[in-house]
Amino acid sequence: RLMPELPKFDDEDLKSYGDEAEELALSPPAALMSILATQELLLENILECIPVGEFAVIQPLSDEFCLVLGYLLTWKLTLAFFKAASSQLRVLYSQYLRRTKSLNKLLYHLFRLMPENPVFSGPTSEVPNKDPKTFFTEEIHLDVK
Repeated sequence: RLMPELPKFDDEDLKSYGDEAEELALSPPAALMSILATQELLLENILECIPVGEFAVIQPLSDEFCLVLGYLLTWKLTLAFFKAASSQLRVLYSQYLRRTKSLNKLLYHLFRLMPENPVFSGPTSEVPNKDPKTFFTEEIHLDVK
């Protein structure tokens, strides 16, 4: 709930940047970026031996699973923050992500975490003649129990 409110504070400071020759970059919330940087290092250690194109098998409720989940949820917060920002702020934030290579790291991690066959194994009313349901065709409810 808080993330969409944060860009308003940077919006007020945007006028002080002015037109300068060098490309400007503005960091999303420092606490969020600090956590993301730490998680990127830890995730890279877990996935370092897996090339892009192959997928890692992460056991549910393991330490690695919790780390990956935390990393993805941090990105979800970052994207919620971006969505609430004005287009001028998005440019500055994206420059920061480009300089830190965070977006590149996200894509590398996603392509190593994505399952080879993302078949949805949740409760479905499977009809024999229909295409199998995948994580891309079904809405997933992430209720904490």
